[in-house]
Formats: sequence, C-alpha cells, structure tokens
Amino acid sequence: MSNHDPHASFIKTPRQLIVVILLSFVVPIVAIILLVQLVVSHPAPDPNAMTDEAIAKRLQPVGRVEFGAVDAAAGSKGPAAPKSRVAAASAAPRKPDGKKVYETTCMVCHAAGVAGAPKLGDKAAWAPHLVHGMDALLQSALKGKGAMPPKGGNPSLSDDDVRAAVEFMVSQSK
Repeated sequence: MSNHDPHASFIKTPRQLIVVILLSFVVPIVAIILLVQLVVSHPAPDPNAMTDEAIAKRLQPVGRVEFGAVDAAAGSKGPAAPKSRVAAASAAPRKPDGKKVYETTCMVCHAAGVAGAPKLGDKAAWAPHLVHGMDALLQSALKGKGAMPPKGGNPSLSDDDVRAAVEFMVSQSK
C-alpha cells in the first residue's frame, strides 16, 4: 500500500495559503484591467489614409508581367522597354491567332474528341457541322452547344479570338 493520501493538498504551510489567496484575487483583476484597456484603446487613424493618393497607392497592382516587349526604335527585343513603348504596343490592335487559341483552349476537347467534339483534321466529323456554315459554327462556339460551354469554357476570349480559332479548326478539317 502507498503512503499517498488522496485528500492531501499541495498547500502545506500558511505562507503558501496566503500566496494562493492573493494570486487568486490579483491575477483575475490584472487580466480584467488588460482586457478593458484592449477594448477601450483605439489607435489614432492616419489622417492621410483617405486621400486620393493614399487610396491609389493601396489599390495599385503588386507587380506586372512583361514578355520581352519589342523596341520599335532599335528593332530588338528587350525586357526593359520604356513604359511609353509598351503602352503603345499594347494599344495597337492585335490580330487574333487561331492556332494559339486552339492550343490553349479548344485542344482540350477537340484533340481527343471529348463529349462528341469533332477532332481537328477529321473531315468526316466536321462535315455535318460545316453544312450549316461558318456563322452557325461561330455562334455555337460563342454561345455554347451541347457539352461545349460558351467560348470553349474560356470567358476571357474575345469574339475575334473565338472566330480565329473556329477558322483555324475549319481550315485544318476541310
């Protein structure tokens, strides 16, 4: 049998009792005072936080991506083209690349014939669709048809991009 008394306390002396009683009052009071200070204290807002400049600075993009802009004056590629040339190059109308759109969006289904999509280059599979004409094909591609979602599932494509992709697929399948 052990000498352990189940009813024994960890407080053995009157001094320990006094310390425990004092701490049982002091600790909750200090905690309450700290919580009240936390709730009541309000940091002073920055008076310049709502100026147009401060708002624009907070909303500006974190970074930007540049893909070797063409320097028109020198005729060479360079990643550090001046912003004015980059802006001018991006403002110029671009010709949609149907093959690129096909490879990035349409190929997912049209390369393997997923859900009945006519495969690229399969003349027999494209023949029933071609009888309706290019305008009907374009409208199907833009609005979706059957299992194909509008714009092939890529809503960021412009109508011209979709037209170029349809023309590319049809040219490969005639």
